[in-house]
Amino acid sequence: MLISVTILTKNSEKYLKQVLDALSDFQEVLIFDNGSTDQTLKIASRYSNVTIHEGTFEGFGITHNKASNLAQNDWILSIDSDEIVTKEMKEAILHLNLDKESVYSFPRHNYFNGRFIKWCGWYPDRQVRLFNRTTTQFTEAQVHEAVNVSKMHQIKLEGPIVHYSYDSIAEFLSKMQSYSNLFAQQYVGKRSSSPLKAISHGFFAFFKSYILKRGILGGYEGYLISAYNGHTAYYKYLKLYEANCRKKN
Repeated sequence: MLISVTILTKNSEKYLKQVLDALSDFQEVLIFDNGSTDQTLKIASRYSNVTIHEGTFEGFGITHNKASNLAQNDWILSIDSDEIVTKEMKEAILHLNLDKESVYSFPRHNYFNGRFIKWCGWYPDRQVRLFNRTTTQFTEAQVHEAVNVSKMHQIKLEGPIVHYSYDSIAEFLSKMQSYSNLFAQQYVGKRSSSPLKAISHGFFAFFKSYILKRGILGGYEGYLISAYNGHTAYYKYLKLYEANCRKKN
């Protein structure tokens, strides 16, 4: 199949074997590694359909596009290093008559603490991941990047991606630190912030996740995810406020 799969990695050994095993039918799986110090590259090197490129991380959107541009094929399937392509998703792709003026989305099944999360906005969490690089690409956002779908026909497929997003509170805190830093870098000098804005965004993010998106029905996991969403929003805007103050000085 003339589709290149692209994956960004950095210390991604935990799920990489499962990820790559599920992609054995694809001619090319391109890994763009951003400085792994664990077994990521050793694991990847065992697969005959995997090519490895190493480079710097310049924010998620730009780095995804760098990976896409290195691929052999124009059709790109972008997968995260903790996402497993299911048989249903692969079958859906195999039966496509691909149209380069279209992009293709898949539902994402997110797991946390061994539990399939259907609350907090984590379901069905549809993601556009299959596209032709000659007609579109990822936005250049530092974080919360997405394939640019303007003027593209969107086709919804039903085969899901399985996503093992977080395994511990420590991983929540690590990603909160990373995402809030990238958010501040992206919007410094472009968007205003204040401690009051940070508090209000944090409170509303928790309320939206826990009440409006029914995290309250998800027990401990629903509460923890909602608290994470609230804290991430709070620190994103607090770090942006700090970055704006430094820029003025």
